[in-house]
Amino acid sequence: MTGTDTFPPGAPSRVGFLLRATEFAAEKHRDQRRKGAGASPYINHPIEVATMLATVAGVDDLVVLAAAVLHDTLEDTETSPAELERAFGPEVRLLVEEVTDDKSLERADRKRLQIEHAPRMSAPAKLIKLADKTANVSDVADRPPAGWPLERRRDYLDWAERVVAGCRGVNGALEARFDETLRRARGVVSPRA
Repeated sequence: MTGTDTFPPGAPSRVGFLLRATEFAAEKHRDQRRKGAGASPYINHPIEVATMLATVAGVDDLVVLAAAVLHDTLEDTETSPAELERAFGPEVRLLVEEVTDDKSLERADRKRLQIEHAPRMSAPAKLIKLADKTANVSDVADRPPAGWPLERRRDYLDWAERVVAGCRGVNGALEARFDETLRRARGVVSPRA
């Protein structure tokens, strides 16, 4: 899916399409903050994921980049799949749905399903998941959610590694970035005495 411009007809331009997705995500996440001690604006995370796809993985497919910016809108805001499709087309909606957890399930079930689902995801969804997990692992190391003890942080790293194992084979540079980030994070949360 990289390199093909399949964004919806009527989109103002390549850049306009991506900026519109960013604006939409910023509006949807406007009252949300990240869980880390700094409580940074939530929108920084989806922008980081899309930027990582463009700069590390070399993704230039606007559908993938827009879906990356929008990847948490269905899961963490009041956005509906129909609203997403009206604004950005069926391909973006499908990609966002593919990386979205079912929040009606218990956390343990959602985590288990991410591990099980990862190998069966489309290549573009795997790219988004890889970039998302890389960003989250970095946050768990450097800006962990308030109240997360080292053990919970280590558990997160172990789980993220299992999810990413099912996403491998889509982009060597992005996988290397994840591996490097995970190695560094393990050094932070499991320092040697």
